[in-house]
Amino acid sequence: MGTTARVRAPELRGRQWLNTGGRNLTLQDLRGKIVIADFWTFCCINCLHVLDELRPLEEKYGDVLVVIGVHSPKFEHEKDPDALAAAVERYGVHHPVLDDPEMDMWQQYAARAWPTLSVIDPEGYVVATMAGEGHAEGLARLIDELIATHETKGTLHRGDGPYVPPPAPETALRFPGKAAQLPNGNLLVSDSARHSLVEVAPDGETPVRRIGSGERGRADGPAAAATFSEPQGVCLLPTHVAEVAGYDLVVADTVNHLLRGLRLESGEVVTVAGSGRQWRAEVDDHAHDALAVDLSSPWDLAWYDDKLIIAMAGIHQLWWFDPIKRTAGMYAGTTVEALRDGPLAEAWMAQPSGLSVSADGTRLWVADSETSAIRYVENGVLGTAVGQGLFDFGHVDGPAESAVLQHPLGVCALPDGSVLIADTYNGAVRRFDPDSNQVSTVADGLAEPSDLVLTPAGEVLVVESAAHRLTRLAPGALSAAGASTVDGPRHRTERKPTDVSAGEVTLDIVFTPAPGQKLDETYGPSTRLVVSASPPELLVDGAGTGTELSRRLVLNSEVTAGVLQVTAQAATCDADVEHAACHLTRQDWGVPVRVVDGAVTRLPLVLRGLDA
Repeated sequence: MGTTARVRAPELRGRQWLNTGGRNLTLQDLRGKIVIADFWTFCCINCLHVLDELRPLEEKYGDVLVVIGVHSPKFEHEKDPDALAAAVERYGVHHPVLDDPEMDMWQQYAARAWPTLSVIDPEGYVVATMAGEGHAEGLARLIDELIATHETKGTLHRGDGPYVPPPAPETALRFPGKAAQLPNGNLLVSDSARHSLVEVAPDGETPVRRIGSGERGRADGPAAAATFSEPQGVCLLPTHVAEVAGYDLVVADTVNHLLRGLRLESGEVVTVAGSGRQWRAEVDDHAHDALAVDLSSPWDLAWYDDKLIIAMAGIHQLWWFDPIKRTAGMYAGTTVEALRDGPLAEAWMAQPSGLSVSADGTRLWVADSETSAIRYVENGVLGTAVGQGLFDFGHVDGPAESAVLQHPLGVCALPDGSVLIADTYNGAVRRFDPDSNQVSTVADGLAEPSDLVLTPAGEVLVVESAAHRLTRLAPGALSAAGASTVDGPRHRTERKPTDVSAGEVTLDIVFTPAPGQKLDETYGPSTRLVVSASPPELLVDGAGTGTELSRRLVLNSEVTAGVLQVTAQAATCDADVEHAACHLTRQDWGVPVRVVDGAVTRLPLVLRGLDA
């Protein structure tokens, strides 16, 4: 078998470095270390999953491994250097980060999807590229191999890496995520970056008590000892349900992939749903034992349809949880990351992150952040009120069909039937009125608003996350008269489309099991591929689900551009061991394409790392 030429890693260049104490790093500075370049963008839930997967590797291999976060942004707001610095702190990124606002490094390293990992050996050569999440075990095996090889060659240099932590900030809250009104008039706020909950007085400022030690963890127990990991949504249970369940309020413990119950009187925390493992299974419509089921980044919660609905941001679905029967299951969405309305089991979502129920209880509003959309559930169907898809965003008011948002994380239903929107990346609060079908702006100049709370007195508090505070909206902001109409910028994502030929194109998903693993057909075919397109007319043939990782597509010559939605997964297990562990590698791609005569007729996407 012939050898493949080794690929020298392109030099790391960008606008600025973070977490290096002001030093600009070069690959020469990193020579002798194993380097993982993590191409991420801070809006992307899969990227946040990878940050969590890398933490144990950074701890275990701290003297030989350097992780470099290369931030290649999707949304316009993510190009703001201050917003990036805030995100690095918010998500506990404890390694150097290179700011790549024009995506130059993204293109130099041929990244196609968020997240992408490139592994560079101690001599400066790219030895593997991995797209998506779920690669921690494969990375550990590869790192072990590289340590053995380069220790023998004398090219491995042990010692401290270049990470320099920034000074610790001092604020009462740190990147609060969500909030809820308590029966006593106080507010409970998820203090996400400090891994705890804070009860504050009705003024929204005065702390009453903290629930959680402030350390990242997943321990149950009394308020001072319990631990969380970047908690987000909080939701009071109806009184009759709370009495039976034995707790008053549920917390979306996002990075732990758990739901936690809180007894308000004592402050005691108990785990009520989730195994703690991240979901990597097949979609089904069964009820599961709540404590045995795997969840994936639950982000917000709402009581609707006589159950607790979970915005399961990590897999682009809504789930349900029954605190009395102690069961949980899928409610809406297929796990395909895109925008498609329809019956709940067939609809597509993209990182739902905010929930609110209409005053009459008939409609569940959903902030579908990655499609910059406001969606709603009603009568068993998911619809879209505002938003056009994964790649259209901006700040434009007016008729709902042409208005655009930018990565909204929160919604708040108002008594008049309208809904307020925490339009996070526009730093604004927007209002959608279903009666007039109009979108307006009621407040702007806010720092990443992530939630809204309507008080019994009719006031609205905004969780102004990047300002580390709750902010009260001005009186009158809720009415149409108090709103303004903004005709701001309209953007499409900066990702460059791939030119593909009209007619027949071969889609190849390139997959190689991680070192020490093999394909596993114990429970049926080991691989699965789902393909669709937006608009649907883009694909003349090739849409649907199959078990082969190669698919013949036929593209419509009359459709000049669109997005191919591709979901691939592969089941593997450890090879040649007595108690083999099983693994599921899964990746979703939204691939912008432009149909051009004479362009490429093969579209390769990498599901698992390959030797370069």
